[in-house]
Amino acid sequence: MFKLTSLNLNGIRSATSKGVEAWLEKARPDCICVQEIKAQAPDMAGRFETLAGLTGHFQFAEKKGYSGVGIYTRHEPSEVLIGYGSSEFDAEGRYVELRFDRPGRTALPRLSIISCYFPSGSSGEERQAAKFRFLAELYPHLQALKNSGREFVLCGDINIAHQEIDLKNFKGNKKNSGFLPEERAWMTQLLKHPERNPDGHLVDVYRHLQPHTTDACYTWWSNRGQAYAKNVGWRLDYHLATPAFAALARSEAIYKDEKFSDHAPVTVAYDFKP
Repeated sequence: MFKLTSLNLNGIRSATSKGVEAWLEKARPDCICVQEIKAQAPDMAGRFETLAGLTGHFQFAEKKGYSGVGIYTRHEPSEVLIGYGSSEFDAEGRYVELRFDRPGRTALPRLSIISCYFPSGSSGEERQAAKFRFLAELYPHLQALKNSGREFVLCGDINIAHQEIDLKNFKGNKKNSGFLPEERAWMTQLLKHPERNPDGHLVDVYRHLQPHTTDACYTWWSNRGQAYAKNVGWRLDYHLATPAFAALARSEAIYKDEKFSDHAPVTVAYDFKP
């Protein structure tokens, strides 16, 4: 099995001080996609280029202490792509893609793993407008990637709860960033669903495996009002895969025994050898 994890670190220095590296050594994923590194290359040098035997590849934000994504892998990629060609958002450190192309491999000879951090619009109208611009840019990029014949899985903090079952207080959040009708409609358009959207491009892998879970599905909790203790959470962290790769998903786990961040690691085991 190929174990793939996604985790918003909310700062790599903070997460490692809370034990994420020791957990990785025990959990032994083949690959972990991380978001919100909140560090630059000099901060990583000599300390964070590898974690628990996994080699990292990163895109850093130009702004210090902000955003940044990475992928730590046990397997050597055939190609590393930093950014997706955005004149606005590549500077924010939101996209890194590792390609594991093996021409002789019978199953999925062209495969990408992507770590992506979607903007949050919760700080105000300006950032919400930026979030909508990001969504408008990313959709055709993912569409073109799939239409090229490439299989892929995008792991990351999407900053959108897609359905009412994806957050505790859905009634009170319908006008809040992360659960706005326009954001949810974007997800619905992207995702393949036999009834709602059979022509969608990608599969929400967690929902493919667990179509009905509610309280168990949350991956993020506010630091306010004892949200974590009361499990007043949101599902913001996803594996979004092409149908062929999603079909290889066998099991999923959201790890909550330890708290490395305000997000929980989401791991999916795929019946696949890179």
